[in-house]
Amino acid sequence: MLSLPILIKLLLLHSLALVCTAQSFGFFYLVQQPRLLLSHNRDFGIHGLWPNNDDGTYPSNCNPNEQFDPSQISNLLSQMQTEWGSLSCPSSNDTSFWEHEWDKHGTCSGLNEEAYFSAALTLKNQSNLLQTLTQAGITPNGSYTLSNVQSAIASGIGHTPYIQCNSDQSGNKQLFEVYLCVDTSASNFIDCPVFPTEGPCPSSIAFPSF
Repeated sequence: MLSLPILIKLLLLHSLALVCTAQSFGFFYLVQQPRLLLSHNRDFGIHGLWPNNDDGTYPSNCNPNEQFDPSQISNLLSQMQTEWGSLSCPSSNDTSFWEHEWDKHGTCSGLNEEAYFSAALTLKNQSNLLQTLTQAGITPNGSYTLSNVQSAIASGIGHTPYIQCNSDQSGNKQLFEVYLCVDTSASNFIDCPVFPTEGPCPSSIAFPSF
């Protein structure tokens, strides 16, 4: 049996190892985009849950020793396939997409694999973006002011989102992704310390059909 001093040393070494691999950060972005899900329901699906710093930088690929293990999320598989499917068209392998998200972002989250993916799914359903927008009269295949879209979501979750736009085939700007900010416990929505700079939107945008 190990003596108490040796056990204490081992615990200290383990704690130091955790400190070395863990990365500090300021908040998460929960990123969602409207699309046709595997269930054939039209809804917002998850792109990712991304640790970010308050200065706009972000950690990535924090621990190569924490390899993605699909067995760790077997209890979430059905929900993952429905709400966090691959973004590629035609759809690529979902598992490869989840592996990428875990390797790049999840290993920096301070959460284990199951907790990381479970937190994103819970937050996605708490935000309920499509219902929130629909209740405000903002529905797919329409054009709206950016401020009205932001206000509708802010009324639903209590915090202003960042809306990222891209262009349709005619060059018109349309809603592409919604960024919501989350505290470092991945439990609560918060005011965004900083907004992204990618894909800024004009004052009027389309909500594309999907």
